[in-house]
Amino acid sequence: MIAAVKAPEIDFGALSPLIALLVGACVVLMVGLLRGRTVRTAGVPFLTVVTFAAAIGLSVARWNEPAKTILEGALRIDPLTLGATVLVCLAGIACTLISIRGEAAEEAGHGEYHALLISSVLGMVVLAGAENLVTLFLGFELLSIPLYVLCATELRRATSLESGLKYLIVGSVGSATLLYGLALVYGATGATDYGRIASELSRTGLDHDVLFLTGVAFVLAGLAFKASVAPFHQWTPDVYEGAPTPITGFMAVATKVAAFAVLLRLFDVALVSAADVWAPLMAVLATITIVVGNVGALGQSSLKRLLAYSSVAQAGYMLAGVVVTTQLGVQATFLYLAVYLFMNLAAFAVIAVRERETPDGDDIRSLSGLGASRPWLAWPMTIAMLALAGLPPTAGFFGKIALIGATVDNGYAWLGVVIVLGSAISLVYYLRVIGVIWSRGETAEEEAEAIRRTPAGRPLMAGGAADPDDERSGDASGSRPWAVGVAVVCATVTLALGVYPSPLFDVARDAGEAFTNLL
Repeated sequence: MIAAVKAPEIDFGALSPLIALLVGACVVLMVGLLRGRTVRTAGVPFLTVVTFAAAIGLSVARWNEPAKTILEGALRIDPLTLGATVLVCLAGIACTLISIRGEAAEEAGHGEYHALLISSVLGMVVLAGAENLVTLFLGFELLSIPLYVLCATELRRATSLESGLKYLIVGSVGSATLLYGLALVYGATGATDYGRIASELSRTGLDHDVLFLTGVAFVLAGLAFKASVAPFHQWTPDVYEGAPTPITGFMAVATKVAAFAVLLRLFDVALVSAADVWAPLMAVLATITIVVGNVGALGQSSLKRLLAYSSVAQAGYMLAGVVVTTQLGVQATFLYLAVYLFMNLAAFAVIAVRERETPDGDDIRSLSGLGASRPWLAWPMTIAMLALAGLPPTAGFFGKIALIGATVDNGYAWLGVVIVLGSAISLVYYLRVIGVIWSRGETAEEEAEAIRRTPAGRPLMAGGAADPDDERSGDASGSRPWAVGVAVVCATVTLALGVYPSPLFDVARDAGEAFTNLL
């Protein structure tokens, strides 16, 4: 007789945030097919925000529930997974609001654009909660493939298409590298579940096996591509500059959350017994990343390229939290990811507004005199730069203090010194941006006249005239009020958490305690 196959038990409550995202992506895609323009331009973004808000609400509702592994060991739902879900959904909401009145959603199709955005967030949640090598790769691909398309959604702009193509090629190399590394780890341990891998390493002493260590090296390289860790960061400046600014901002923060969540869970749980081998090498990698990112940003005039190199340096800081393999390291990394989300989104929201309002695009000159003409944009950008530099009284200060404390606590004091030196170098380019903002530029009346003469978002032909064949409309106000709102809110949160950081520390503590019995 053929034995009956027992269906896996599914905890729909624990799975509810992922279900909300999956259902939301399908609904948004279907609604985007309707003929009414108002439905597409207003209804689709509204449903997208509702989808992300539902996932956030369901995650918060499960916050105090016991951590559990679901789907036959495929996913672990704990405060780290739930916290990562909240962060990437907040990034999705910000991206959706910044995209309103933007070219990317209009040219690619509102339903398709927002459905791809939700699908990418779904992949990030799967990646953050992965407890199995197969689940890890599925989440990695579900995260990446929508982003390849989203980078190229401004179809009439060659740099956007180039960005999508570059990201596709480099991302495919990263995926292949990761897959090969996962195969080698499986070949060495005979297991795909994180728990069984850790047990096999402890039982057999394979933590110094050549096959295993080669697999770990390939896995680290594949994840380093996604996290923009040097020397696997070469794609980052070009892709960030060419992609639509809302997508650039989303990639800069959300992919970091997913990549570092899986790095924490994989290296600090499954591979922790081999930490004496990979941790020193990862510390060196973090040092290289900090140096390359900060030095690379010094000569940039494009704000998006500057923030791309900045994100490389920030990845180096966060990598230090993974290196220390302690609960304190997990807490410090999660705390910094949360802070990084708000301060970076504030900066990209300002860039999204200014590149539509001025003919300078994302050049640093677009911020000239912003303090006098547009204080509602000047202050968020200033706060974002100060926070990225790690200066008080912003939340970025406490984020870096937490990372430095984690490194010193676990015998990597020299890495804490590197973080301090990297932050000192970063002051050069962050303060340069602030100096341009508060320099004497055009008056508010002169800028308004310039905006009136150059309708927002229209490309300039030779001689500075707007292209009459361009269908994108923009009035003299030109700007995106939702993007301004995102900038103000994110900057306010960054400042508020710097003055009163206790709630953020509590959330980070819960995320770290999810690893109490695992580290």
